[in-house]
Amino acid sequence: MKNKVILVLNTQWREWRAIALFFLFVVIPVRSCLADWNWVPSGSMNPTILEGDLVYVNKLAYDFRIPLTLQSLAHLSDPKRSDISVFFSPEDGTRLVKRVIGLPGDELELRNNVLFINDEQLNYSALSDEHTKDLMAGLRKQALFAEEDLGNHRHAVMSIPSVPTNKRSFEKVVVPSGHYFVMGDNRDLSKDSRYFGFVPRRQFIGKATNVIVSFNKLDKYQPRFSRFFTSLN
Repeated sequence: MKNKVILVLNTQWREWRAIALFFLFVVIPVRSCLADWNWVPSGSMNPTILEGDLVYVNKLAYDFRIPLTLQSLAHLSDPKRSDISVFFSPEDGTRLVKRVIGLPGDELELRNNVLFINDEQLNYSALSDEHTKDLMAGLRKQALFAEEDLGNHRHAVMSIPSVPTNKRSFEKVVVPSGHYFVMGDNRDLSKDSRYFGFVPRRQFIGKATNVIVSFNKLDKYQPRFSRFFTSLN
């Protein structure tokens, strides 16, 4: 009986060996240090990224790392203001995607969801309906939308007045050297640097650049074809 079990296991290993080795030496290293893709489970980056989006992450945006580690072999660039970055939370190590707001040395202040960077108020303007058409109708009715000019990069933001939160304002803070301040575009429903503080540079693992495919997890996973293969702003 023992010999039969060993024979079956050996046979199965021979059949699956190529696939196992492919994942071990190709898929895992590629996803770890070159490129990755991630399903987005929450709405903290609405309306830019929606629940059910599969986003492409450029792992070479900032560093070339040893696979499965945070050890950098080559420093390629630093996160830039307005980047949609993927990083590990300094609070609990959770993998998050947020927008870079503050760079090392910046002075930041938030007054009723209006940002000030280095004592200059950011400009806000009306947001085109094109940016919100894929949100659920109920959410669109509750939310307020705007286009924020973040260092000459315009992008969508939203707030939900009915959400109880004390994070719509904070007093002036200075971003320490080697750290960054991040926020979600959904300003009232995002756990970000307002909660867990500044993010160390080494915690950044890539930049989200595109939506690959999108399925509305809030509506029976209906495909959002208009979001397939689109760029993130």
